[in-house]
Amino acid sequence: MRVVIAAARTGGHINPGIAIANKIKQEQKDSEILFIGTTEGLENDLIPRAGFKLKTLEAYGFNRKITIKNIFNIIKTFKSKKTAKEYLKQFMPDIVIGTGGYISIPVILAACSLKIPTVLHESNAFPGASVKFLSNKVNEIFVGFEETKKRLPNSKKVITTGTPTKIRDLNLNTSQIENIKKELGFKESMPLVLVFGGSQGARSINESMLDIILNEKNKNYEIIWAVGQNQYDEIREKFQDKRIEIQNIKNAKIVPYIYDMESILNACDIVVARSGAMTITEVAKVGKPGIFIPLPFATENHQEYNAKVLSNIGAAKIILDKNLTANTLASEIESILNEKRKSRKDGKTSKNQGNKKC
Repeated sequence: MRVVIAAARTGGHINPGIAIANKIKQEQKDSEILFIGTTEGLENDLIPRAGFKLKTLEAYGFNRKITIKNIFNIIKTFKSKKTAKEYLKQFMPDIVIGTGGYISIPVILAACSLKIPTVLHESNAFPGASVKFLSNKVNEIFVGFEETKKRLPNSKKVITTGTPTKIRDLNLNTSQIENIKKELGFKESMPLVLVFGGSQGARSINESMLDIILNEKNKNYEIIWAVGQNQYDEIREKFQDKRIEIQNIKNAKIVPYIYDMESILNACDIVVARSGAMTITEVAKVGKPGIFIPLPFATENHQEYNAKVLSNIGAAKIILDKNLTANTLASEIESILNEKRKSRKDGKTSKNQGNKKC
């Protein structure tokens, strides 16, 4: 089987695409897979790293404001249908899959014009603009949450599949968890808090974590904190301003990006993150208590809808971005760590959600 997958920009779109590709290769080893992305996104790192070929074209995000830049971005994105069509003619795929985001528009439209079967996957509880636009053009739409179905009324066929992820629940024993912590340079006996803001980082989370560490609010736990590749140098400079080297911070390890997320997710005690659909799925999969800070400017506020999937079943806490401070975040972390019984209950409840068709 020959498959084209359109996935670009952020891990929330790229990682589901990679998980789909891996599953296809697992089921049909002789399958050939081609990714189509942009020249500027994280796909240029993650997709070759995963062992897949990548072709690029021009596609840009756009919003509802009428500006010259936005109009040009729309025109360039739709014009890229021609480039996408050339790629498809060369590769001759049996099916084209889009994982949402604006890259899906030119690729799916090109596939439809060539009568190639098309599928979209929408990870978020609230579907994005690209998926809504393409929903009545594709053959099928797979969604991460049951709640998403009612928000795609004009679609031909919508199936709840969960969000594909390469993260597994490893069911680590105490010794294995201690070994992972030791390899990271942490004390095996202390709780570990995993903090990240998505593949690009999250400024408000980073500012709160900076304050927590500088004021030594994390004396009772250790932190592994992925600040985002675009913000790492800025965070390092802020520590340097306080005459602190980022590599030598007590009870904390700070990195631009975490590649081995599976091991750390399984070894940590709490996750603090934005609430993209992939993050929600992965945290639920391993059954960890989560503290989610939804991106306030996400389209249709979809990140808050995502977070509520777990908070509504008691598996996570939500702090709105406008209410986020170092004190509120530190208080929630301490609360979960101090309630061991509740923490275990949250983890099991979360895992039940994560195992639903994911």
